[in-house]
Amino acid sequence: MRRGLIARSLAELPDAVFDARLTHVRAAMREAHCDALIIYTNNTRPAGVSWLVGFVPYWSEALLVVPHAAAPFLVAALSLRVKSWIERVSRLGEVLHTPRIGLKAAQQIAAANPTAAVGIVDFDGLPAGIGDDLREGGPNLTLYDAGAWFGALRAKADPAEIALAARASSIAHSALRNAPNGVKLNDMIAATEATARNLGAEEIYVAAAPDLDRDFRFRRIEGRAARGKDFALRATVAYKGAWVRLVRSFVDPEVEQKLSIELAAAVAQLPSDAGFSGFQTWLVEGCRTMQPLEPLLGSRLRASTTPLPGSLVSVQAALPIEGRPIPIGAPALLGAAGEPASILCTLRYD
Repeated sequence: MRRGLIARSLAELPDAVFDARLTHVRAAMREAHCDALIIYTNNTRPAGVSWLVGFVPYWSEALLVVPHAAAPFLVAALSLRVKSWIERVSRLGEVLHTPRIGLKAAQQIAAANPTAAVGIVDFDGLPAGIGDDLREGGPNLTLYDAGAWFGALRAKADPAEIALAARASSIAHSALRNAPNGVKLNDMIAATEATARNLGAEEIYVAAAPDLDRDFRFRRIEGRAARGKDFALRATVAYKGAWVRLVRSFVDPEVEQKLSIELAAAVAQLPSDAGFSGFQTWLVEGCRTMQPLEPLLGSRLRASTTPLPGSLVSVQAALPIEGRPIPIGAPALLGAAGEPASILCTLRYD
C-alpha cells in the first residue's frame, strides 16, 4: 500500500495531455483492429493506467477499459467510498465498483459488441482469476495480447512525463543531498524519506549499502544497521505516476566526481551498452507497459529489451575504484534520432 498523497495537478497533467495519449492509443487500436483495450493496474503495476488516465491505486486492483469510441472507464475492486477521489484524480468517463472486475469489464464490452476483439496489455501477466472472469463475462469476445503495440506507445515519453520525471529526480536528489552525514545510518534513511515526502513524493523507498568495503549491493534496512566509512544510499521515488531511482555513494569527493563523469559518459551511449565496459555491473530499468521500473538491459540479465528512443530510464552501475566497486545511479532520457542520452539531474551533492 502506498503512503503518500496521490492528487492530480491540472498544471502538470492537464486534460489535453491525456486526450493526446488517448488519441494515439485509439489510432493504434484501429490499425490493430482492436474494438476495446483492457489495462490492469495495482499498486505495483500502475504505469499503463496512470499514463493513460492518471489513476494510481493506493491498494487493491482495477481494470481500465478503453472502448473504440466511448470514454474510457475504470472497473475497480475498491469500495464506493473512494469513488469521488478516483474521479478527482483521473480522466475517466465512469467508475464502476465490483469485486469481480474481470466479469464486469467483459459484460460491459459484450453489451456493446458481443464479438468484440479485446486487446489486453500484458495478457500473460494478468491474474488468472481475472482472465477466467473475462471469459465468463464475454464468452464470445476475442481476447489477445496487445502488449507489443501498446508498449511502443507507452515507452516513448512526452513532454509532460519528462517534466514529472525531472521533478521526481529533483526530489530524490534533494533527499539524498540533505541526508545528514555523521549520524547513524537509520537516521540518515529517515531524514531522506522525510525530505522526499515533504517535497511531494507519492512514495519513496530507501535502500542502503552500509559498508562499501564489504559489499556494494543494496538492501532495505530492517532494524538497526551500522555503516562503514564509505557507504551508499539509493532513493526510489514516485511523483504523480513517474518513478525514478537515484544512487549516491558517500565517498571521497574526488571519487564521487569520477563516478559521475564515468556514468554520464556511459549513459550518453545508450541504448548501446558500449559505455559500460569499464563497470563491474550495470542495470537499465524503465517502463515497457505497466511496471514503472522493469529491468531492460544489464550485465546480469539473460534477456534484454532495448529501450526505444525517447524513453525514460533509470541506470545503476558500479565502477571499480581502488580495488572495490562503488555504486552510482541516476534517471536518464534516451535521445531521439541518434542524439545522446542525458541524465535528468545533477550528480553533485555539494
